[in-house]
Amino acid sequence: MAAKKVTSWGGVAAWYEEHLKGDDTYHAKVIAPNLMRILNPKTGIKVLDIGCGEGYFTRLIDASGAYVEGADIAKELIAKAKATSPDITFHVTSAETMPKIQTAYFDAITCVLALQNMEKLDAVVKECARILKPRGRAVFVMNHPAFRIPKQTSWGWDDSAKLQYRRVDGYLSQTRASIDMTPGQRNKDSTWSFHRSMQDYMKAFASAGFAI
Repeated sequence: MAAKKVTSWGGVAAWYEEHLKGDDTYHAKVIAPNLMRILNPKTGIKVLDIGCGEGYFTRLIDASGAYVEGADIAKELIAKAKATSPDITFHVTSAETMPKIQTAYFDAITCVLALQNMEKLDAVVKECARILKPRGRAVFVMNHPAFRIPKQTSWGWDDSAKLQYRRVDGYLSQTRASIDMTPGQRNKDSTWSFHRSMQDYMKAFASAGFAI
């Protein structure tokens, strides 16, 4: 139970819901247009949004006419998703095992900025393969692991070359870092972020039968 608690965003559900409001956000301006372009959801397609949070992208997919369900480990976020979208099916479940999702049921899976918060990568990817139809697609959006490593990357400035650069430390080593989700507050809420190299991700997907 401890592992499920630390990887959940349930403790910051209210903050995350507020963070996604409005049209001038990274989610709205950058992620959403490209996600929908790549996914290309349409009527007759079944999609599972893993790590759906309060249902931001689940609702976008639903509006396209595709059939969509959402899944997240945080019951607090799922409660908000259900309250906003009572006609969409949402599941409180770990992505490592989703027993309520039948095998080879979905045409596509989406997972936006959540895979890096899941501890057991191999288990998650294999479960995604199980619930997808043959030749189904999985669309993952995440911070680039070569340049965004919690507590292992930073910006630097080379004064002689007048050049800003990205410093990367410890790229090849798998690490996990506790992230303070409420900086400046006395009562702290934190979650975990897991760093893996591109090679780690490629091996996990290939082992589960995915082509990239």
